[in-house]
Amino acid sequence: MSGRARRALTAVALALGLATAAACASTTGSGDGAASAGNGPATAELDQLDPEPVVDVQSPQLPVTVESFDGEEVTITDASRIVAVDRNGTLGETVFALGLGDNMVGRDIATDFPAAADIPNVTPGGHSLNAEAIMALEPTVVLTDSTLGPRAAQMQLRAAGIPVVFFDPERTVETVGPQIQAVADALGVPDAGAALAARTEAEIDEAIDMVPDLDEPPTIAFLYQRGTAVSLLGGPGGGSDALIEAIGGIDAGTAAGLTQEYTPVTSEALIVAAPDAILMMSDGLSSINGIDGLTEVPGIAQTPAGKNRWVVDMEDSQLLSFGPNTGKVIRALVDAFYGPQE
Repeated sequence: MSGRARRALTAVALALGLATAAACASTTGSGDGAASAGNGPATAELDQLDPEPVVDVQSPQLPVTVESFDGEEVTITDASRIVAVDRNGTLGETVFALGLGDNMVGRDIATDFPAAADIPNVTPGGHSLNAEAIMALEPTVVLTDSTLGPRAAQMQLRAAGIPVVFFDPERTVETVGPQIQAVADALGVPDAGAALAARTEAEIDEAIDMVPDLDEPPTIAFLYQRGTAVSLLGGPGGGSDALIEAIGGIDAGTAAGLTQEYTPVTSEALIVAAPDAILMMSDGLSSINGIDGLTEVPGIAQTPAGKNRWVVDMEDSQLLSFGPNTGKVIRALVDAFYGPQE
């Protein structure tokens, strides 16, 4: 089957899935009750982009041996030169919040807060690692997961004698605390990890408690947009679904029966999905000239979200980081979607 035929079948399947979900589940939101909760376009912002260290200075207790997520036992003897890389920027954010930011010598493109600006980015293309470039940084430990590759590059680093620790790639609200502790254990600062995980989980619970009671939860579509050529609808497992659920919404992609994290979306599928609101990354919204440009994307203007201009954006590196700032991210999204909550 040709690539064009496969894409056509995917679009048809997506549209049919969305149509079926809309016909069978009137509770997925698109009514006036859900739409009336919104305040129109808004940007969710954090008061402080840099992760707040749980302690000012850390002295790792090493060596430690931990079980890497790929099943290997890895011994870390030195955490003075850390490379932390994953698709979401979770690991880099966690290293800084553990008080070890000064030890980081390499980061991913998503670890983009001001305190990390001068650290070399070893994933300039977004998802690809270059083993030689990382080895040139002389890391004493590499923290990573399966969201980046090629895996051969990570194995090349391990073969060169560098401790490479893989972590769980799942990104949900429930995995934030355990992920923090796993990173802390690998870096020899378990007590700081316990304190940071407890602080973060308390902030998450507090933020979720601020979600207002609604007669009908809004259906929210996460759109990954890069100009008019790339438009993807978020689905289960990408992280956006977890955030939407945390703020009291229904994820449009999951409700439509999508099975992939991101699926190319057609104008017809958007119209059938009829989201009450749209969540986007700020750079993606800017790439189509803001709200006015978004409503010109085929299908958007015909949705309740487009008609009401209920669109919330958030800075790319913060929105899906699922690190120690997660509680703050959820709180900022609650305020952006529903208005400031007291």
